[in-house]
Amino acid sequence: MVQIRPLAEVVSAAVAAQRDQPGPLLAVLHEIHAEVGHVPAEAIAPLADQLNLSRAEVHGVVSFYSDLRTEPPGRTVVQVCRAEACQSVGAEALLREVSERLQVEPRTTRDDGAVTLDEVFCLGNCALGPAAMVDGRLLGRVTADRLAAAVQGAS
Repeated sequence: MVQIRPLAEVVSAAVAAQRDQPGPLLAVLHEIHAEVGHVPAEAIAPLADQLNLSRAEVHGVVSFYSDLRTEPPGRTVVQVCRAEACQSVGAEALLREVSERLQVEPRTTRDDGAVTLDEVFCLGNCALGPAAMVDGRLLGRVTADRLAAAVQGAS
């Protein structure tokens, strides 16, 4: 994501769009995440002020949800499903091998910023496990070779 508007404007617009909804914080956070690519630490205080919440409440929600990242993602984002159906057909071994091949630990971004490797807990592709996603493209019956090729193609 390339942020074009200043962060303060992004935060204010997201709050304004959701203000009348009950419990708008999560929806606001998702809007910010969609535009900026993550929820920067600098967004916490203005969000808390505009939604009449404590900074701790906002931070608690941001840190609770694994799909809300607090740092910019890598240029390619790889998500490997770790839910039960995918686990039963080899997702754990797949994650280990992909981590080694891509030289990035799960839940981190490689030092060069090329790849972020995430674990997710259901991509909704249970019948075709193990499942993974590369930059929003869903893959089923994934092997380490197929996933590495998909990452190479996304780069």
